[in-house]
Amino acid sequence: MNSGHLRGWIGRSETIEDVAAAAPLAGLAATLDHAAPPWRDGEVPPLGHWLYFLPRALQRDISGDGHPHRGGFLPPVDLPRRMWAGGAFSFAAPIRVGEPITRRSTIDDVTSKEGRSGRMVFVKVRHEVSTPAGPALTEFHDIVYREAARPGDPPPPGEAPPAGAVWQRRIVPDIVLLFRFSALTFNGHRIHYDREYCREVEGYPGLVFHGPLTATLLVDLFLRHNPGAEVSGFRFRARRPLFDIHPLSVCGAPRAGGALLWALDHEGNVAMSAELDAR
Repeated sequence: MNSGHLRGWIGRSETIEDVAAAAPLAGLAATLDHAAPPWRDGEVPPLGHWLYFLPRALQRDISGDGHPHRGGFLPPVDLPRRMWAGGAFSFAAPIRVGEPITRRSTIDDVTSKEGRSGRMVFVKVRHEVSTPAGPALTEFHDIVYREAARPGDPPPPGEAPPAGAVWQRRIVPDIVLLFRFSALTFNGHRIHYDREYCREVEGYPGLVFHGPLTATLLVDLFLRHNPGAEVSGFRFRARRPLFDIHPLSVCGAPRAGGALLWALDHEGNVAMSAELDAR
């Protein structure tokens, strides 16, 4: 499908309503290994809005990769691999546990380009979440669609981490951790739980560690060392994929007004970089 047709999706929007229920937050705390989570009591933590507004496509509308069939709100990109490339968040006001919430989503941009691994399509979505009190947060969600992996494709080049990590936590991923996060976010994408599909169809060496889970672990690292902090902004960029077959580390260091954060793969390369702002 040509990029001109896909750009016709720019400006499309949808609005979804939900309630900031407590149960998903208890599940998130358990998944992050917290008996008592370090986020602000009675509030949805930063990135916790990902546990709401979940996709509810009917089973008959699910495609072979576990995602809903393409088209509708998101453009029908004809490339097989879909990944979360990055995001940027501005937190304006807290979301109280138990209150109604509304998300308005808009397709901000659709662009195509040729890279080392072939054709790619980038979709930028703007999410605006509000409560009865007014705007709560704005999220820019970057999605990249890519061609299927080809035999002999090199991995993305490694990137050395920043010097001077003050905080560091080693994570040993397993299928249960990935399943629990998929369940919390109602994410049926098979790359996170179907090893045969990962290897034989999408060409990955193991189960793919969720980008949003990595981002959540980075924010969680900050909150572990700054319990109750008020996060006002967060920006992250995926650099290299992470898989369940190797351990990973989340690292960070304080800076004026917040923190620098990054995730490392088992070889010490940066897999995700991030900046966090705190009031």
